[in-house]
Order: sequence, then C-alpha cells, then structure tokens
Amino acid sequence: MMAREFRHFLHDIIYAITAIETAIAGKSFEDYQNDTMLKLGLERAVEIISEASRHIPEHLRSTRPEIPWPKVRGIGNVLRHEYHGLSDRIIWAVIEDELPRLRIAIEAIQQSAGPA
Repeated sequence: MMAREFRHFLHDIIYAITAIETAIAGKSFEDYQNDTMLKLGLERAVEIISEASRHIPEHLRSTRPEIPWPKVRGIGNVLRHEYHGLSDRIIWAVIEDELPRLRIAIEAIQQSAGPA
C-alpha cells in the first residue's frame, strides 16, 4: 500500500467538514444536544479533521496563520481522552464558528499545493 500524501489528508478534512455541514443543516444546538447519534457522528468527524491536520506540512500551515493549528490538532486528543469533560456548547461552537474558516483555509492550501 502506498503511503498517503498530504493532499489526501486535505481531502479528508474537506470531506469531514462537508459531512458535518450536511448533518447540521437546519438543526439547532438543542437538536444536537438531544440527538446522541448526531453528537457522536459530529465528534468523530471533528476527530478526523484533527488527525488529518497533523499531516499538513508546516510550510503550508504557516500560509494560514488565522487558523489555530495547535487547537485543531489538539481537539482530537480532547475528544479521545477527555470526552467526559467536553461540553456540548464547545463542540457546537467549534462546528459553527471554526469549521467555516478552516474550510476556506484548507481549500486555499489545496489550490496552492496543486494536484497530486
């Protein structure tokens, strides 16, 4: 099996963000709080984004300083190891406030990196 190239991880991030956007379309914070499978699915997608972000080369991450890359990488660990202390409000805020900016940054990185 060939090693995955960083462009594959960029694709994984966009895929996960798109899945989140689809899942929350027309949904409120209360819907999120009351739907266990929605919560678990969104948390898993955020974990994927976190893990994939670790594979973006530093020289590309540095082109998007508006993204808090250490926090993007770190939220996956929080979800895996400290999930019991993470509030619904924090995850919902990440999804609503941070992911749209991350999508813009990742799409820009994809553009600058060119095709695989």
